Amino acid sequence: MDRPNASIVEILTELRIEHRDLDTAIARLVESHSADQMQITRLKKRKLRLRDQITYWESHLIPDLDA
Repeated sequence: MDRPNASIVEILTELRIEHRDLDTAIARLVESHSADQMQITRLKKRKLRLRDQITYWESHLIPDLDA
């Protein structure tokens, strides 16, 4: 694998870890029933932004095909 793709894979790995960690944090807050809804909403928005970043970087791993 060439270096630019390796860098993208590293970025994707970090983003996916953060996304998974946020998912776990949100689930714990929801289960606690004493959670601040504003905090849960912020975390969910952050998670969506991470998903967008993951999609962006994944698209850079797909080679351009001239049809």
